Amino acid sequence: MSLEQRIMADMKDAMKSKNESVLRGLRAIKAEIIKAKTEPGANGEIDEATELKFLQKMMKQRKDSLDIFEKQGRQDLAEKEKEEIAVIEKFLPKQMTEAEIKEAVSAIIAETGAKTAAEMGKVMGVASKQLAGKADGKTISALVKELLS
Repeated sequence: MSLEQRIMADMKDAMKSKNESVLRGLRAIKAEIIKAKTEPGANGEIDEATELKFLQKMMKQRKDSLDIFEKQGRQDLAEKEKEEIAVIEKFLPKQMTEAEIKEAVSAIIAETGAKTAAEMGKVMGVASKQLAGKADGKTISALVKELLS
């Protein structure tokens, strides 16, 4: 079952149960699907990698907004962001723990033979591909920097 089909099925359920917060999150994902399908060169089809990429982007946007709203004391808006984050998380792969990421990054550093922080780009390229969807880029970057220094 494709992401779009899962979203549509969940939207029907959310409409039937009148769950506005879930419906809002699902509509945002559906809008991204439509946008991705109409991009030049997409030919009306999107692959799983593209789906994963825009779901991660949406998650990052929501988390950034959540931080801003919490700093400004706007709990009403922060709550909406939390609700949308919960909806988006259901469609992302299970996120790795920091210990698991550290272990994976250590293996990648050994595999690439990187020794200094100057070689961080080489490690990040491999790590970003291997851990795509399973870990946040900021966390990966921080751990690579920590392990190489």
